[in-house]
Amino acid sequence: MKLEKILDNLGSLEKNAFIKIIDNIISKNPKKIKEIDAILRTSDKGLKSIDSQNIAEIFYLIEEEFATGIKNEFVNTSSQLDILIDIVSRDGNNIMKQDWFSRLYENELKSLKKKIKALQLTIKDDKSDLTFDRKRDYKIYQACVETAFVNDVVNNRDEKITDDELSILLTLAKELNLSQEEVKLMNYMIVPVKKVDIDTITNNLKNIGVLFFSKKQNTIYIADEIVRILRVIRGKEIADKYSRRILGMFKSSEINLISRKHNIDHKLSTEDKISEIINEGVNLTSILTNDIHKEDANLTDKKKFANELWASFHNSSSSLKGTTLEEKIGNIISYFEAREKDEKVGISISGYEKMLIELNETLPKLNKQIKLAFELQDEFVLSSEFLLDYNIKPRDILDLISKEEILKFCKANEIKTRGDEIINILDTYKDAENLYFENFENIGFRKLNALKDNGIKIKESELGIKFEELTKSIFEKLGFNVDEPMRKKINTKKDKMDVLINLENNEYIIIECKTSKESGYNKFSSVSRQLKAYNDLAEKNDFIVRKILLVAPEFSDQFIEDCEFDTDLDLSLLTASALIKIFDSFQKTTKHKQFPYKLLMRDVLINSDRIVKAISK
Repeated sequence: MKLEKILDNLGSLEKNAFIKIIDNIISKNPKKIKEIDAILRTSDKGLKSIDSQNIAEIFYLIEEEFATGIKNEFVNTSSQLDILIDIVSRDGNNIMKQDWFSRLYENELKSLKKKIKALQLTIKDDKSDLTFDRKRDYKIYQACVETAFVNDVVNNRDEKITDDELSILLTLAKELNLSQEEVKLMNYMIVPVKKVDIDTITNNLKNIGVLFFSKKQNTIYIADEIVRILRVIRGKEIADKYSRRILGMFKSSEINLISRKHNIDHKLSTEDKISEIINEGVNLTSILTNDIHKEDANLTDKKKFANELWASFHNSSSSLKGTTLEEKIGNIISYFEAREKDEKVGISISGYEKMLIELNETLPKLNKQIKLAFELQDEFVLSSEFLLDYNIKPRDILDLISKEEILKFCKANEIKTRGDEIINILDTYKDAENLYFENFENIGFRKLNALKDNGIKIKESELGIKFEELTKSIFEKLGFNVDEPMRKKINTKKDKMDVLINLENNEYIIIECKTSKESGYNKFSSVSRQLKAYNDLAEKNDFIVRKILLVAPEFSDQFIEDCEFDTDLDLSLLTASALIKIFDSFQKTTKHKQFPYKLLMRDVLINSDRIVKAISK
C-alpha cells in the first residue's frame, strides 16, 4: 500500500512518530531542503498540517537520509533488525494483524535456530557437501564477527558492533559472496538470538519509521516506499516476485549451481530450491556474476548469458544496454526497480478480477498457494482489490503457477497456447474498454508514452476522438440518454457538438470534450465562443439547454475564474479525474439506476468528492 493511502487511513496519533522522524531529518538540512521548503510553504502550521500527498512527496525527497537512519540502528546488536526487516520486506507482509506478525516472528526464530544448528554441524563435518573453500569462507567471516563483538569486553566496554566494524563486515561478506541468510546465521552464532515481546518490537519499529500501527484495527502497515528502502538496506536488489520470475527461466542445472554455492539442500525440488534462494536473499548481481556460471566461464560468456536472459524475458530480440557486465546487470535491476514503483496493473482491474475468478474455478488449490507464497493471513485472497493493496499484480500471480497448470487453465478457458502462455492469458483479460476508462485522464492529457506502457496502442491523431467516445460511454453507463440521432440531426458543418444528452421534455445537456498536453486548460475565450454557438444552435431547434458541461483533463485558475464571471452560458467544468471518480463510485456504491443529474448543476468546477458522498448515501 502506498504511503499516501496509509497516511489517509490513520489518525494523527498513529502518524505522530513518523512525522517526528521526517521533522528531525528536515531540521538537519537534507540535500533537497529547497524542494522540501517549497512544499512546506503551502502551510503556515508546519509539517503536521499538510496533507498526506505532500508528506509522501517530502518523504520521497528525504529517502536517502531516512535509509541512513535505519542503517545506523544495525549497530545495536540486540535489535534483531535484520530478522525483522527480512519479515516485513517480503512480498505480502506490508499489511498484517499484529498477532500474525508475532506468529511470523516466532516461526522465523525457530527456523533460524534450526538453520544455525544445521550449519554448525555442516562446517564441522568433514564429509559434508560443503567445499573446502566455502568452509574456509564461513570460518573467516565467523572469526571476524566474533572479534568485532567480543573485543569490547576486553576493553571493558558494552558488547556491540560499531559502524566501522559493521562496514568492514559488510564488505567482507560481499567479497566472500555470502548471501544475507548466510551472514545472518553466522552473526547469530556469535550473538545469541533472544525472543522479544511483540509489543516492544512493534513500538521499536514504529519509532524508527519502519512501520505504522493502528491499535484500533490491530493492524501493522509498511508503506511500499519503505519496503523498497528496507530491501536495499538488506542487499535485496529486486522484489522477491521478480527474483522468482527470473529464476523460473533458468534450467534445473543452473538452479543446482546456485544452490550448491549457497549451501542449499540438493535433495529439494527445483521449485523449493528457488524458494530457498529467494528466502536466503541471494542477490541478482551475485547470481549473474558468479553463482549461475561454472568456474571456467569467461566474461564474454557471462555477458552473453545476461543478454539472452533479457531477450527471453522480453520475448523478443530486444538488446540489453551496457558495455560491461556490471552495467548490464545494473540495467536489469533498474528495469525491475521501475516496475516495482510503477502503479500500472498491466490489464484492467476488472480484467484482473475476472482472471482471478476463473483461475479459482479451474485451479481450486491456487488460493492456498498464493496465501503461502505471500504469507497472507486472510482466508480468501483471490481478489484484485485485496491483492493490489499488497502490490501483487496479475503477472505476479501467474508466475507462481506451474507450466502444467497454466496449460490446464488455458485449455479450460479457450486461451491460445501458441507462443508465451502467460502473455496470452494477460492479453485475454486485458478488457480493452475498462483499460481505456482507467487511462481516461492519460488520454485527456495526450500522454502517448504512458498509454503505450499501459498496453494501449493508439495514434496521437486519434486521442481527441477517443476521449470524446469514452466521455460519451461514461455518461451512457451513468444512465443518461445520449441522443446520437438528434446530435447528428442538428449539427452543422460549422458547429458540431460532441455529446448531446436528452433529459426528456425537450430538455438537453450539451457536453464538449477537450484534450490538452499542457497542464491547466486555459483557452476560455475560444471555447466560450464555441459553446455559445452550440447553445444558439440548440435554441434554434427549440431545445431547452439545462446545462453545458466542458470536460477536460485540467483547468487553470484563470479559466475557472473566467467561467465564474461568464453570464451568457450555464456552464460547469468537469475534470477527467473527477468524471472517472464519479463513474467508479456510481458503479460500486450507488443505489441509483440513473445518475441524479441535478448534482451537476450546482458548481462551476464540479466537486467530485461532494457528488460521491451524495450518491453513496
